[in-house]
Amino acid sequence: MSYAVTDPLTGEIVKTYATISDADLQSAIASAHDAFRTWSKSSTVAERAALIRRVGELHNERAQELGEIIVREMGKPIEQAVGEVEFAAAIYEYYADNAESLMADEKIDLLAGEGSAFIRRSALGVLLGIMPWNFPYYQVARFAGPNLVIGNTILLKHAEQCPESAAAMEQIFRDAGFPAGAYVNVYASHEQIETVIADPRVQGVSLTGSERAGAAVAEIAGRYLKKVVLELGGSDPFILLSTDDLDATVESAVLARVDNNGQACNAAKRFIVVDDLYDAFLEKFTAAMNAIAEGDPKQEGTALGPLSSARAAEILSEQVARAVAQGATLHAGGSRNGNFYSATILTDVQPGSDAFHEEFFGPVAQVFRVADEDAAVALANDTPFGLGSYVFTTDAEQALRVADGIEAGMVFVNVVAADGAELPFGGVKRSGSGRELGRFGADEFVNKKMIRIG
Repeated sequence: MSYAVTDPLTGEIVKTYATISDADLQSAIASAHDAFRTWSKSSTVAERAALIRRVGELHNERAQELGEIIVREMGKPIEQAVGEVEFAAAIYEYYADNAESLMADEKIDLLAGEGSAFIRRSALGVLLGIMPWNFPYYQVARFAGPNLVIGNTILLKHAEQCPESAAAMEQIFRDAGFPAGAYVNVYASHEQIETVIADPRVQGVSLTGSERAGAAVAEIAGRYLKKVVLELGGSDPFILLSTDDLDATVESAVLARVDNNGQACNAAKRFIVVDDLYDAFLEKFTAAMNAIAEGDPKQEGTALGPLSSARAAEILSEQVARAVAQGATLHAGGSRNGNFYSATILTDVQPGSDAFHEEFFGPVAQVFRVADEDAAVALANDTPFGLGSYVFTTDAEQALRVADGIEAGMVFVNVVAADGAELPFGGVKRSGSGRELGRFGADEFVNKKMIRIG
């Protein structure tokens, strides 16, 4: 394993970073454990919130610089990259603003007996975060923001292609005033990760990544009885039942599929359209996808940059070719140019084919025709995933009915790109377990201690 910045646009290896030695890894764990036993125990919620607020401020102050780093690392268009940094800053600000209420004692009404009882929240200890490359700052903010406010300390293992942004974030936590050991970046190998999880000083692990990585980490965590939060893949449905503005709906569909170069776990990937809107939607959707121009992600205005790596482009190209071989129709796009992959539409994807149940991590949309609401919900749920979903309808009662019927952790009605620091994020089925963001994100790695007073 090697940590390196490889520019997806050119294939140039910009810089390499050494994997941490076993001795230095033990020192990192010891540092995080010492910080938990000292700083965490002696600091107040308000003091920790002030430090997290400064982390958010530094993200905003350094937004352009931080954005340029991840353009180099994973090809995100620069405007989206800076936007991601600003969203991460908003997450830190949210947890700073709400730290006191999130950690407040919670009264329990007794059913019998005199006295009182309440829940007091406190930190668990050292946590390991295993982060993905597709949102290098945002993913870390979701994990580190609430847990540092709680008083947990962090060992952060970032994706191998994001070492520069990983180092930049560690520097921000230092510059914000966090003590040594509160947030420690480790360039660890996969084998070393098992060592970290097994260590009795480490109390939990949060992973965002692939199903395979999630299964491997969950197996190790289970062996050592460690709490685990998993945010894995998704093949989110975009259900169109009715609309009074088809052009606006198509615009939302395009954004939901190609944002971040199509590399988002909660991107809309399967577009499920009722029969009477199918032809008109497909025509407009095709025109809009065909109009998306690929470009240099460093340039303002670029809508679609390269995929994150040559391997990512190769996998996506193989998936599309296999889908067509198994009966799908390549309706638009389907071309690879280096690490670029064109905005693509597949129709006639057959049940039982690989594509029907796979996640396409790139700007590839599948479009399905259905007869009615019931058929739309049935198709939406015919997936091993259950992360997010999108419902477009002019009928408010139908919207809630369909939202209730969808097997997913999140439902967005008549809106896309509407994630927020206050909104819980997570899924069901093979999309993982646990939640991040909002108040639920601050309730995963915490000791909810019951205190009963007679």
